[in-house]
Amino acid sequence: MADTVLPAETRALAASLLPRVRETVREAAALAKPFFREGAQTRASVWSKAGGSPVTEADVAVDTFLKVRLSEIEPRAAWLSEETTDDPVRIDSEWVWIVDPIDGTRAFLSGHRDWSIAVALLAKGEPVIGIVYGPALGAFYEATAGGGASLNGSPIRASDATELNGIRITGPKPLQDRLVRGAMRLGNRPELTRIERIPSLALRVARIAEGVIDLGLISADSRDWDLAGADLILREAGGMVCDLNGEPARYNRPEPRHGELISAPLSLCEPALAALRAAG
Repeated sequence: MADTVLPAETRALAASLLPRVRETVREAAALAKPFFREGAQTRASVWSKAGGSPVTEADVAVDTFLKVRLSEIEPRAAWLSEETTDDPVRIDSEWVWIVDPIDGTRAFLSGHRDWSIAVALLAKGEPVIGIVYGPALGAFYEATAGGGASLNGSPIRASDATELNGIRITGPKPLQDRLVRGAMRLGNRPELTRIERIPSLALRVARIAEGVIDLGLISADSRDWDLAGADLILREAGGMVCDLNGEPARYNRPEPRHGELISAPLSLCEPALAALRAAG
């Protein structure tokens, strides 16, 4: 689970860009919020993408705005987002913006507050800026590489859990059940506090960074835009997103999708991975 050491000048550049990125994300949220109605259906027009997942006019408006503004902030960066046709030029680009304009679209359109805007800037495949903003929650998570993680300006830290018993866990029930089955094969029967599913994957990971959840299980088929920004926030808070072999999530590959993952404090990664492996 080696951590990549980024050059000091890369970290310094990320820190210098953060204030403008932060303001841009807040402005993007102002475009989306008029379409959101807590506890009620969105005011936005809704249609289905290929594959059946929903998209709203708010997704498109936020995506368009962010592409213009973020490209002005760091013009060298290529672009990858959920709502934009993928351009393979990004694969050979040193810098890449990765954006989910509305992570948790189904929550947004149904009036559930757990949706977010997720932004990351990558340098040579590594996140150096990460933002996850939940406008309906008033929760602004951010991090820069080497600069720590914060929520609404206050430092955050992942939990110090070292064993599965007593942890707060979220994620798909089949994966949670697999974890318990594996733990039992290793001679343990952990008592878990199961947290209701969080529609935005980026928020799920950010809450682990905040320390209010200990372990997040992530089913296969998540995408770079769901994870990259939140992953950096978790790294800077003392955790990681990794696959079931313990390898950190990798970004800006030709196919930007992931297999099964966990997100956890570093102290909890090995116990969680051991249980999942034992389950077979």
